[in-house]
Amino acid sequence: MIKAYNHITNIIGDIAELDAQGVAFGELAQITNTNGETSLAQVIKIDRERVSLQVFAGAKGLSNGAKVRFLGHPMQVPFTADLLGRVFNGSGKPLDGKPALFDAPVIEIAGPSVNPVRRIVPRNFIETRIPMIDVFNPLVESQKLPIFSQAGEPYNELLARVGLQAKADIIILGGIGLKFDEYVFFKHAFERGGVMDRTIMFVHTAADPVVERLLVPDLALAVAEQFGIEGKRVLVLLTDLTAFADALKEISVAMEQVPSNLGYPGSLYSDLASRYEKAVDFEGAGSITILAVTTMPGGDVTHPVPDNTGYITEGQYYLAGGVINPFGSLSRLKQLVVGKVTRSDHGSVMNSMIRLYAKALETKKKIAMGFEKTADDERYLKYADLFMQRFMDLRVDIPLEQALDLGWKTMAECFSPEEVGIKKADLDKHWPKKD
Repeated sequence: MIKAYNHITNIIGDIAELDAQGVAFGELAQITNTNGETSLAQVIKIDRERVSLQVFAGAKGLSNGAKVRFLGHPMQVPFTADLLGRVFNGSGKPLDGKPALFDAPVIEIAGPSVNPVRRIVPRNFIETRIPMIDVFNPLVESQKLPIFSQAGEPYNELLARVGLQAKADIIILGGIGLKFDEYVFFKHAFERGGVMDRTIMFVHTAADPVVERLLVPDLALAVAEQFGIEGKRVLVLLTDLTAFADALKEISVAMEQVPSNLGYPGSLYSDLASRYEKAVDFEGAGSITILAVTTMPGGDVTHPVPDNTGYITEGQYYLAGGVINPFGSLSRLKQLVVGKVTRSDHGSVMNSMIRLYAKALETKKKIAMGFEKTADDERYLKYADLFMQRFMDLRVDIPLEQALDLGWKTMAECFSPEEVGIKKADLDKHWPKKD
């Protein structure tokens, strides 16, 4: 039964309050203003009979005499194969000029995560053709990983490259607080890359109502989950979850909740975890892999958003100075695929190259302090330059096996077999032979 009310008692920011009975948390409502304009809203707080509604289009111009109709169900999104190739806004309305999917079956968003006992251990490698990912911190199917970065870094370009080059059946982009040119960049990148026909975009731009930011991850993940159940390998790209957390903070301030660290709500950890935990590999079906940008204000990794994220996810990619930093990055699930799914020498190359690069950086510091340069130093400096050119440069685009061969070649150009610390069996098999 649809319940209707004609009196809003209070409006704070984009939050409308009224007295109502028999309403459920998360339930959707339709608000019809006195001028006939309609907007959707969602129940975000219930205190006895006092109900707080989050108005998706914003509460500016909303009258206390507006009619509120509770629809009896939470936010829903159409689910059909016709979603592929489409672009929608933060409330699920088309942005691409094509018709809405009125006749499609719908699914509810923001449902519970998959029961842990129903999950299987991640076991498949996702190749991205980016050496700093594939060689040193491989992305594993059903993994949840953030990209820690800050303003000015090419994190959206990196995210788009992964979407274009990763082996996935379906790509779902959730853009949160994007600038208009960032939205256009993603759309054009996927169209030029020939993957738009298997891509779905949910985009909230900076000009859209702030509260719609909160819906984007849930829309993207609800659709991803349904495709995963149907056997598809789905890659979900989210950018950026700090904008999502800032929207949470804005709503909590408007509701006069007791703030936690830096004004963020005390529920921040749970709010982030409930989204990241949608990553899953279904036994006998598909999977959901999540790669999400988390910008760090001022580069501060102890900021509440990256700090909480680090406890939820299975590592991170640390983007700084235009490159993926090998020492700040970590894929905690890489041991499940390195040398097992990938080539047997993968672990040897990965460990030795990073150890040699760390030694090369120590050499650079020593020389910068005025110490005399030795012949060994020259070799380490040469190795550092080759490592940055051939592996750290984000423009490099090579498959994993070619990258491993290049790793052997790079080490052989600077060091002898005895200096790289690799077992003899791998050296005999892979060390480049001199002409």
